[in-house]
Amino acid sequence: VQLQASGGGLVQAGGSLRLSCAASGTTFSGYNMGWFRQAPGKEREFVAIIKWTGGSTYYADSVKGRFTISRDNAESTVSLQMNSLKPEDTAVYYCAADRTRWRTVLRTTTEDYDYWGQGTQVTVSS
Repeated sequence: VQLQASGGGLVQAGGSLRLSCAASGTTFSGYNMGWFRQAPGKEREFVAIIKWTGGSTYYADSVKGRFTISRDNAESTVSLQMNSLKPEDTAVYYCAADRTRWRTVLRTTTEDYDYWGQGTQVTVSS
């Protein structure tokens, strides 16, 4: 699975951005899809995940209620709507596909993901 993330940019605190991730190379169906982020000097951390069915989602506590993950299996895309952005949301955001197709459990560790996009920078100014 090849992943291409886009939609990052510079926004003021309180603003919104929508990230998109397009998959290609093989079938998109059956993969749980996640968004992770990495701030300078910090480890990559989990942000959100959506099950291959689209019916289940899970969020990091730090973004719950502000971010929404969604997917379009027909278009092979996954999106992350980010509202009420804070300076601490500043990071490079990565989309990723679970290494195991049809997994029923939502995994939040980077080790469970084999396929990664190139990352898109999100900068939130105060």
